[in-house]
Amino acid sequence: MKTLTVYHYAKCGTCRKAIKWLNEHGHELKLIPIVDEPPTADELKVMIEQSGLELKKWFNTSGEVYKEMSLKDKLPSMSIEEQIKLLSSNGKLIKRPVVTDGKQVTVGFRENEYEAHWA
Repeated sequence: MKTLTVYHYAKCGTCRKAIKWLNEHGHELKLIPIVDEPPTADELKVMIEQSGLELKKWFNTSGEVYKEMSLKDKLPSMSIEEQIKLLSSNGKLIKRPVVTDGKQVTVGFRENEYEAHWA
């Protein structure tokens, strides 16, 4: 199995479940604390494209920072570049965990999606 890079938050239960699942399926993991070391805007651009997800799916909409910044109202008027820059500026804004092998990317943890990508 190849090494997967996992952007995670240690206190996040979803991240812990995802890491446990990946470990149980024999993956080597490079764990990166997303709050301390969020991906750069350039890294995000590549990963967003590889994920095939809409940009809005990358935002942690249930997080405190998202709510405090009233992003639900602000994002629609922001450019894609501005949104990506915002994500890269604060790891708590990014939905997690983000898992990548350099070619494909998943965001969040849904077991059926992990089965399709990482089993």
